[in-house]
Amino acid sequence: MARQLAPNTPAAPNTAKEPADEIVRPDISWIPSYKVFRDRVERLKTLYPDRPTTLPAGWPAQIDTARSWSGSDFKAEEEYIIQLESEDVTEIEAGLAHFKALPGGLGPDDVSPSTFPLPGLSSRLIQASETVHNGRGFVVLRGLQPDRYSSLDNILLYLGVTSYIAEKRGMQDFDGRMILHIQAVVEDVKKHGSMPNSPYVTRAQPFHTDLCDVLAMYALNVAAHGGESFLASSAKIYNELARTRPDIIHVLAKDDWVFDEFYQNQHHTRPLLHPFPQHGPSFQFSRRPLTGAPFSPHHPAVPAMTEAQAEALDAVYFLAQAHALELRLRRGDMLVFNNFAMLHARSAFADDKAGGKERHMLRLWLRCEARRWALPEGSREMQRLGWECYGDHRWRRELEVWDVERSPPELRVEHRRASCA
Repeated sequence: MARQLAPNTPAAPNTAKEPADEIVRPDISWIPSYKVFRDRVERLKTLYPDRPTTLPAGWPAQIDTARSWSGSDFKAEEEYIIQLESEDVTEIEAGLAHFKALPGGLGPDDVSPSTFPLPGLSSRLIQASETVHNGRGFVVLRGLQPDRYSSLDNILLYLGVTSYIAEKRGMQDFDGRMILHIQAVVEDVKKHGSMPNSPYVTRAQPFHTDLCDVLAMYALNVAAHGGESFLASSAKIYNELARTRPDIIHVLAKDDWVFDEFYQNQHHTRPLLHPFPQHGPSFQFSRRPLTGAPFSPHHPAVPAMTEAQAEALDAVYFLAQAHALELRLRRGDMLVFNNFAMLHARSAFADDKAGGKERHMLRLWLRCEARRWALPEGSREMQRLGWECYGDHRWRRELEVWDVERSPPELRVEHRRASCA
């Protein structure tokens, strides 16, 4: 569909023009090479010896909050898991029964704390919301058994539980998809000049953020091998760069990073690192619009990043990798985390259909109006993305769709724009 803007919505992105000659791009991949990164670091030391040695004016020397952590800081899963006991599960099932008994033919978007009562569990879930927004940034809820419920009931109880953490749901693409089924439903092979998008194949995904406030994942099933999730604290990454490479902070904070929208040759520019009011610097980016990918190549006219930007982008990746927490989610786990406070990644995986081990995650983009992070001042592009995802506009309401069994894969992602980058 064509982009539709409200009167006060930020302007549309730029449209690339055909280049006279092929654009020369840095040697940088969607999933980066450490050797290429180290070689570039050494080369740029010689080429640019006089880079800044202090941080940009007004940027903090350190973010000293609970969201600054390294994966090694956690000694046991119990530090971040909320265990649902049998009485909690019984209460969730009672909330589900209450919702389904309400008159009026209610649908998934009608699930809320008022229609899905959880009187005993609600205080723990509200505290989990505080942890997600103002604490370490994530929680894992454990104890549900998805096999006990129908596909629709799993979605309804997922919405019921998460509504106490963040009640507003975001639209995840311009097809109106409100929930995404992340599972390998197509082969990761090139056909007809395109490759399937990452949520629908078994390939690994590098560290990135989505385009939401809060991200939730419900594990309906797990893979036979692999498929681990990784979280990395953006505050920890920032602190390491501020201490050792303040020049990279300058590069990350500039608004000249080119994001390919993979739609009618459009692109926009914005920083990768943003100063969030009351919370400090944090990242908002995905590598695919910056580097392109084998399944989603850049349009030839989209401007290239610089060598300094390539170094900075990979520096963030390898610091995220060094400080990440690996999460081995179990069937029935719900992972909820602050998308503004951390980067996330996924390892490749292998399913075993015969053995009943096929990875299947339900993804929600959420927002808590009471605890939401205010967006950086002057960030028109982030305002636009937030409006597209959460805005109360006519075409969002008209498009809204809830896929109960699966999401149809986007096989030609280089020609089809989606909100999720």
